[in-house]
Amino acid sequence: MPAVMTIATRGSALARWQAEHVAALLRSAGADVADELVIVETRADQRLDIPIWEMGGKGVFVKEVQAALLGGRARVAVHSAKDLPSVPVPGLVLGAVPARADARDVLVGSTLGGLAPGATIATGSVRRRAQLAYHRPDLTFAGLRGNIATRLDKIPPGGALVMAAAAIERLGLFRDLVQNAITSEVLSPLVMLPQVGQGALAVECRDDDDEARDALARIEDAPSRRAVDAERAFLAELGGDCDLPAGAYATVDADGTIAVEAMLASLDGHVVVRDRAQGTDAAALGRGVARALLDNGGTALLAG
Repeated sequence: MPAVMTIATRGSALARWQAEHVAALLRSAGADVADELVIVETRADQRLDIPIWEMGGKGVFVKEVQAALLGGRARVAVHSAKDLPSVPVPGLVLGAVPARADARDVLVGSTLGGLAPGATIATGSVRRRAQLAYHRPDLTFAGLRGNIATRLDKIPPGGALVMAAAAIERLGLFRDLVQNAITSEVLSPLVMLPQVGQGALAVECRDDDDEARDALARIEDAPSRRAVDAERAFLAELGGDCDLPAGAYATVDADGTIAVEAMLASLDGHVVVRDRAQGTDAAALGRGVARALLDNGGTALLAG
């Protein structure tokens, strides 16, 4: 008889929503899923006083959850794909990327054009800060940490904050923004390229758990997986946890063609290098875009 699928996740409202969503997908695919989630607290959840980039960047939201998986406390782990490092952890495999939500970013509190000169933007992301500074050098910036609901209470007076559209959508908060007459603007990728994997879920299991791998294969969305694979290959080619502002967004056409647009920027946003390419091999395409950026000024940025 197949063993019950236990799911590990962080404890935030968004993380729980994501894990319950995966649980529902697995049940629909015929898997026997445990009713209770395995809730894991990460160091990043505990230390809200430290900016993410000072804690080591990518991986700070997933390490403890992955440890629960490797230690046998759970058979499946659900992450935001944007939080998952591009270098796999030995013993684990990315078993599924379900259908992706909106990958774009949202400005909450104002539109970009509606911000007065010198207005403050709250964000904990160097990627978001650099791209906004490139388009609006007059803006000032403040740090931002905490769960989604807490962040929405921290809109700077006369300013705005930046969040992932998928997070707002999944928690049903767009309706609340309208009801509270809070202005928002979904930012075009032409203005703000998303973080690698943003809007997608990454579902891991142990590489020797064939039953879990088979179950996860049934909830995979092939176009979403190919897009995420291309973006993750881009980041891996840059050097995994690149400290500079970097973003990539891949889409897949009906004929299977993948289009990737990517960017690398200086921390102050004075220099933004972008490139776009198309192809059918996700990994090769992502690596190629990264190399093109490096050849077109990115290497000098990394050398700093």
